This record gives sequence, structure tokens and C-alpha cells, in this order.
Amino acid sequence: MIQAAISPEGVAVMRQRARVIVLALLSVLVAVVTAFAQSEEAARIKEATTALREILDAPDVSVPTWVADKVQGIAVFPSVKKAGLLVGGQWGRGILSAKSTKSGTWSAPAFLTLTGGSIGAQIGGEAVDLVLVIVDERGLEQLTRNQFKIGADAGVAAGPVGRTAEASTDIQMRAKILSYSRARGLFAGITLNGSTIKQDRDANERFYNQPYKTSQIVLDRLGGAPEPVPAWRAALEEVRPKR
Repeated sequence: MIQAAISPEGVAVMRQRARVIVLALLSVLVAVVTAFAQSEEAARIKEATTALREILDAPDVSVPTWVADKVQGIAVFPSVKKAGLLVGGQWGRGILSAKSTKSGTWSAPAFLTLTGGSIGAQIGGEAVDLVLVIVDERGLEQLTRNQFKIGADAGVAAGPVGRTAEASTDIQMRAKILSYSRARGLFAGITLNGSTIKQDRDANERFYNQPYKTSQIVLDRLGGAPEPVPAWRAALEEVRPKR
């Protein structure tokens, strides 16, 4: 059997076509991986939106008027995993948005992680939806750092419950951040001293296609409003004073 010889020009053309095919496949692979990563971040925003709405809609829990008056920002960590039988740590991923003192509008969410610390009396493996209400400008600035240590950088106190509830302790009155949580349909304040909150730069870059810092998103208002950010902002709008 006689095989036709391929000219050098023909070999070059075949190699070029092979390169084009490989590059096309790589482009498709990158697009698929990017879309999958963005879907993970979008799912985190949706879970945080649901957790916030469920806490706000609960008949036995409401953010007091004085807290809503002072709110500077809100961070939500849906399904924080607790470890240990009585005392242990926790791990979770969440998002943070800040409220403009001028326009009253909310920023796009920046992505955060929560690790370590103690969560008080607990049952191993139980998940908790955690909401942090920042009521002090300095507390918001500290939370936008690369790493924020609760207790060392700023205190977090269990938030008072009830529309007309007042701060019942000096700790609540001095706290820059108030916490609310929900586990198995029950609501209670939790202890977070020793926990560390870090900005999730990788998640920011996957979702916004830019390596934004937390401060750039929540303070400088970068990032825009890709889906499902509008629904998240709509939920935040419900945290307002009710007279």
C-alpha cells in the first residue's frame, strides 16, 4: 500500500489546525469551570438571602427599631457548621453588604469566611444561620479588613429581640456588632469570641471576575449587581425602622 507524502506546508497546516482545536477546547473548559465557580457563589448569595428573610419573617423575632436605625452593614453566614458536643468551633461561608449613610442604598455583597472560636452550648454537627448586624462605622471598617478577630478587634454581642426591645446589657450598648442566629427553627444569641472572619478574595474574583478586596466592594461600591444580587438587596431593604 502506497501512502501519499505530506508536504511540509501540509504538516504546518495540520499543526495549526490542531492548535486551534486545542485552544478552542481549553476556552470551553475555562468557560465551564468559571460558570460552575460563579454558580457556587451565586448559591451562597441565595442561601444568605433565604436565611435573612427567614429570620426577619419569624413571628417571635424582629430587629429592634433602634438597631435598624443604626445599621451600617449586615453579614449573613448561612448554615454555619458547629463542631463539638458542648464547646467547640465553627466554620462557615457568608457575605457582607454595607448601607450608604447618604443614599440609604446597599452595596453588592463581598464574600467572607468564618472559622474557629466557641459557639457556647451546642450539639455536634448542628448547623446555624448566623446574621451579624453592624451598628457602628468603625465596626464596619474593621470587618472589611483582610482578617477580623472577634473579641480582639471588636466585640460581638447577642442582639436584643423584639421590635421595641432595648439594649439590656452594657455589652449590647457598647457592641459594634450584634448577632442573631437560627437553628432548627429556634432563635437565640450566640457567643463568637475567638472566631476569625476573613475576606474571601478567591470567591470575589470568581463572582465578579475581578480580584476585589472586601472594602472595594462594600465601601467603594464596586462589583455591580449580577444575579442574584438584586434579590439580596431587596431582602436588606426590609431591615428598616418600623414605627
